[in-house]
Amino acid sequence: MTRDDLRDWCLQMPGAVEEFPFGDNTAVFKIAGKMFALSPIETDQPKVSVKCDPDLGVQLRESYEAIGFAYHLNKQHWVSVDLDGDAPDPMIRDLVEDSYDLVRPKRARKGAAS
Repeated sequence: MTRDDLRDWCLQMPGAVEEFPFGDNTAVFKIAGKMFALSPIETDQPKVSVKCDPDLGVQLRESYEAIGFAYHLNKQHWVSVDLDGDAPDPMIRDLVEDSYDLVRPKRARKGAAS
């Protein structure tokens, strides 16, 4: 997966936007003001950091060399994925989508008690 492929995938999520709150070198993808992915732009090793279930994060780090702890993020809830490593592209897309789902606002169910 290339950096451009990653960007396109992130921006396909409904309501997703790309921002640069940490400077021009780090793209941050958000939904409703909450970050679901971030990726350095100018680097020899293209990567993305995504939020994930803590138990899944442990499994992923144990199973793939390309997946590790996310730099400067909560190590329990975020993983970093080398885009050109041993993690397959469909799985990277699934991880981005799962991260999006974890942070997007949940709609209140109709008829739910307030």
